[in-house]
Amino acid sequence: MDRECKRVADSKTEQIQILMPEHINGNKRLFGGKLMEWIDVVAAVVARRHSGCEVTTACVDNLQFKAAAYVNSTVILVGTITYVGNTSMEVRVVTYVESLSGMRRIVNRAYLVLVALDEQGHPKPVPGLQPETEEEKLEWEAGKKRHELRRQRRLEHY
Repeated sequence: MDRECKRVADSKTEQIQILMPEHINGNKRLFGGKLMEWIDVVAAVVARRHSGCEVTTACVDNLQFKAAAYVNSTVILVGTITYVGNTSMEVRVVTYVESLSGMRRIVNRAYLVLVALDEQGHPKPVPGLQPETEEEKLEWEAGKKRHELRRQRRLEHY
């Protein structure tokens, strides 16, 4: 029996922050740990919207800092689901700094894997994913490869 499929757009999530002094590290830049917290929250919301249940973060697969952000910057995090397994979901969160003119510059790109949980806290099957755009299809194919690499890494460590 085929499982229900959802679209990427069904769970897309955006979070917007204006950086305040409490978000800044000793080098007067956005503290990486604060950004990682925001990324985890956005990824969890994406996964909850897709799965319709509670989730837990299984791994942060890739976290690349590309540029700095400073006090008073507008920071936008955009989360989208890229790949689903049986109980797991890969979520990409891209972080931008948006200028007052509306131009966006990438600050960070992260891929996380979250697992859907049932009421007892055990892994639960998730809906399938129906990529529609060319970008979504490319992310799906890349997500399949990342999923296989993660599986191989797990087997090598046990």
